[in-house]
Amino acid sequence: MGGAKVLKIVLDGNGSYLGMEKGCFVVKDKEDNVQRFPLFENEIGEVVLKSSNAVSTGALACLGFWGVDVLILTQRGRPVAMLKSLDDDSHVETRVSQYEALKNGMGVKVAKWLVSARVESQNLVLRKHGLRQLDLLTIKHRIESIEADSLRVARKRLLPIEGHASNIYFKQVFQLLPKGIRIENRRTFKAYDGINNTFNLAYAVLKWKVHRALLKAKLEPYLGFLHSEQFGKPSLVCDFMELYRCLVDDFLIQYSQKLRKKDFKVKREDYSSSRKGKREYLRKEKTRDFMERLYGLFESYVDVARVKHGNRQTVETLINEEALLLAEYLRIERNAWSPRIAVL
Repeated sequence: MGGAKVLKIVLDGNGSYLGMEKGCFVVKDKEDNVQRFPLFENEIGEVVLKSSNAVSTGALACLGFWGVDVLILTQRGRPVAMLKSLDDDSHVETRVSQYEALKNGMGVKVAKWLVSARVESQNLVLRKHGLRQLDLLTIKHRIESIEADSLRVARKRLLPIEGHASNIYFKQVFQLLPKGIRIENRRTFKAYDGINNTFNLAYAVLKWKVHRALLKAKLEPYLGFLHSEQFGKPSLVCDFMELYRCLVDDFLIQYSQKLRKKDFKVKREDYSSSRKGKREYLRKEKTRDFMERLYGLFESYVDVARVKHGNRQTVETLINEEALLLAEYLRIERNAWSPRIAVL
């Protein structure tokens, strides 16, 4: 007898409504078309809402009670919030071990493993697309030869290595993009061009997936090892994203091949309190298609064995498992943690 099917409820139309009726989640669109999702007939794995949707407090209470992940997006599809159960912070042992790792040397080891895995995953993408690979042996030797008594010193020596490798990596990756939309440099916060903003949108979704996985593993998302602790910065999320950015990059390389300049629109926005700027975004219909395909990336399979059974698993499952393995290492339930690298 098979297990319950895991469903994802996505409200992406303006005016869509999510409510509860007689043990069912009910989704209505603005034309009053109705879909029903019995709570106990199938396992509801995730609910995705946009700022133009409506939802009943009864539905939210039920989702919170049963621990269903709820993601809230802006109109452009950028994750901005999620529903979190009050019980999520009840497991203290893992977070205590995470804090202790900052001082007992384990944090330095984790930071080194993260940079090594990041560079290795970049090489997989470069190799897949026939580009010049990074000198992995030399880079790993530089990483392992770093001797630091404090995590702060280790970070100062590791981040330039990671940054230099990423600059070489992106200069090559961007050459794979169509000439009409090709860019030269990677820009993050408030980028002007459409390609960088598309990368940023994809990374924002990855950030949500990682954040959720860390919470499920009872880790503190704002206490990282490679990235420093700063107000408002989920540094462990930033750490963990390094393991999976290249999967997103590979997806973007392939998706961008059919993109043209006309697929982007220019919007005038406030860049600062005294300055406005023009920024490019994917058009609405393209954004919808992009997000559907991006979510499909996390449901696609990679050839990485599961912890308990199976030789393959989805990208999303891999992220969740890896967070649990890191938590076990910090609790000294395993001798080492070697991040598993995947390629599409």
